[in-house]
Amino acid sequence: MAKEYLLSSVHVHTKLCDGKNTPEELALSAWKAGLKTLGFSGHSHTPHDIEYCMTNARTQLYRAQVAKLKERYAGKLDILCGLEWDLYSDDDPAAYDYWIGSAHYVNGAPRPANITRLTGAKRTWLPASRTTFDGDGLAVVETYFANVAAVAAKKPTILGHFDLIKKVNGTASFFDESDPRYTAAAHKALEAAAQAGCVLEVNTSSVYRGFREDYFPSPAILKEWLTMGGNVTITADAHEAKALTFGFEEAAAQLKELGYTRVLVLGKDGFASCEL
Repeated sequence: MAKEYLLSSVHVHTKLCDGKNTPEELALSAWKAGLKTLGFSGHSHTPHDIEYCMTNARTQLYRAQVAKLKERYAGKLDILCGLEWDLYSDDDPAAYDYWIGSAHYVNGAPRPANITRLTGAKRTWLPASRTTFDGDGLAVVETYFANVAAVAAKKPTILGHFDLIKKVNGTASFFDESDPRYTAAAHKALEAAAQAGCVLEVNTSSVYRGFREDYFPSPAILKEWLTMGGNVTITADAHEAKALTFGFEEAAAQLKELGYTRVLVLGKDGFASCEL
């Protein structure tokens, strides 16, 4: 079926981590919108940072609520219980229907105890680049992409927001995204992803949330990934119901312009290929 990618949203967060809606509200919205597949991907418990992730107690509640929704929507909407897992998480991603492997942190030398999350406001960059990395924004980049490569090596179902590091760099105030150090670090992570057979997500959340005018990953990275024969899927990284398929058609059009002829779509039976 044409545009099957419009019927599957599998990077979705609930109020049990940092989302705005309950699982039930999201399922109802997905069903009303005519989706075939809704995949929940709660942020895995990360001991040093419980501000945005699920606690152990909420993880159990999450699994229970999604299980009930699977039964309630059987035959109407395929619901998957997934996980967004990070290198610093302590949950077992193999216990879920699928998992998104993502890097959200940098942990810098010579002060390795200083673990900084890069998903919040710009203020989180200041201690990371000016303190832990002695003002070297590209050192933050290199550490971040090394973490991406380490996540990729674990062979997640989907490799999440590949270049999240650029999220708050829209005005290039922290580093130059065309700098050879940046491109070399990204290339090494892409090589690791290719070796592991990863599927990269084209994640539209950077635009929806007003951080960037481009998606994750950048067109340059997507071009290189295409030359490597890599596969992609389109996700929203939705933190509220109205974002479930935000930008999917625009992302597909961009991919087609870059030379992609298909995307992968995750459903209850795994990935299916969808022509663009």
